[in-house]
Amino acid sequence: MHGFTDGAVVAGIDGSASAVQAAVWAGAEARRRGRPLRLVQIYTLPQVSAPVAFGSADQVREGLAQRAGEWLAGARTAVLAEHPDLEITTAAREWSPVTALTQETQHAELVVLGSRGLGGFTGLLVGSTAVSVVAHAHCPIVVVRGRTPHDPPPATGPVLVGADGSPDSDAALAFACEEARLRGTGLIAVHTWSDVLADGVLRPHPLQENPVDIAAAERAKLAEQVVGWQRKYADLSIEFEVTRGRPVRTLLERGEDAQLIVVGCRGRGGFTGMLLGSTSQALIAHSPCPVAVVRPQQAGSGS
Repeated sequence: MHGFTDGAVVAGIDGSASAVQAAVWAGAEARRRGRPLRLVQIYTLPQVSAPVAFGSADQVREGLAQRAGEWLAGARTAVLAEHPDLEITTAAREWSPVTALTQETQHAELVVLGSRGLGGFTGLLVGSTAVSVVAHAHCPIVVVRGRTPHDPPPATGPVLVGADGSPDSDAALAFACEEARLRGTGLIAVHTWSDVLADGVLRPHPLQENPVDIAAAERAKLAEQVVGWQRKYADLSIEFEVTRGRPVRTLLERGEDAQLIVVGCRGRGGFTGMLLGSTSQALIAHSPCPVAVVRPQQAGSGS
């Protein structure tokens, strides 16, 4: 048994400075939510043969487990330095990172990862591994970034959410509203539109339409999507931003002043394929603040 705690905030640890920053960020998130923090290190026994000088498979496994324990202890110390009263558990697991992390999402309220890493989490949210994790995750995933590779994640500014009218962006809006409330900050709902898709396929707005009319229609759609959340979070300041262009560029530009960007894992219109392919990699690779990826809840999972 791995001691899963339902509803914990989980942070993936891999020995990197990025993962430690992510763990500290996750600690603050756990404190805001009133949840325990679970630190997890996942390591994989090498599948290639090694010279006898490196030891037997059991010796290699023991070494990896010992290193995992050291990394977890270091991350725990860093979190407790910022949040001394936080309940923290740790777990070192030998398994495939994608499989293990997907299992963690079945129990966690949120899974948090660094944007760069070593060991079991190298490239975790880049390329095919990202698609696998996001496609099967049962809870939101956050990739923690700062404005430069060595900066801690920003702690001030609004929460930014990408909205396009899809179920995925509805889930992102729900998450973003709660995050803004917990942080005592405002929310900016961003929607983009363009005349053509990346592959040249025409959008619903032909080129001959008046851009001013298109922008007004798109803003009305955004307002309709957000109105329910405005009623639910009556004390939350929610701003709209409707722009002509590409969603990633808009989010990256607005993200310079934000403390969190929230997106759905798929979408339509301005956010089609947000977490698939080059668009997602650009956001994760260049965002100046943490990025949360939110999937719609499955039927029967609760409200």
